[in-house]
Amino acid sequence: MSKLVRHRQILDLIERHPVHTQEELRKRLGHQGVEVNQATLSRDLRELGLIKTAEGYAAAGAEETGNGPLPPVAHLIREFVREVKEAGNLLVLKTSTGSAQPVAVALDNAGWEENVGTIGGDDTILLIASTPAACHRVADRIRGIIEA
Repeated sequence: MSKLVRHRQILDLIERHPVHTQEELRKRLGHQGVEVNQATLSRDLRELGLIKTAEGYAAAGAEETGNGPLPPVAHLIREFVREVKEAGNLLVLKTSTGSAQPVAVALDNAGWEENVGTIGGDDTILLIASTPAACHRVADRIRGIIEA
């Protein structure tokens, strides 16, 4: 199982259920068929920017790059997006092999009002923006995340 898929499952778990300990998270992942040791899980939590709160693990905070909270999508963009090309109101994002679909899902869930929708292949994402100007704003936002 790839790190990207494991990260997505961790994020999904903490969004759906309060998770208070790493051991609890490790067991829940195990129930989903994801076997992970404590050292790897600790590294995953650190890479995802998750912190322990009274309510359980949560994103460390809203990262602002112009429009709204971005922790999961920003992490995925930094990790996997390699190239950004604009074409009118269409944005083509090249990713590392096997990463496009999870990044596309994160982009769809990010709540960026400019994003009408995405199509994720194996290493390419087509993001459809509402207008060419909106496409340019999204492209600049993604480039800013990559360069951060």
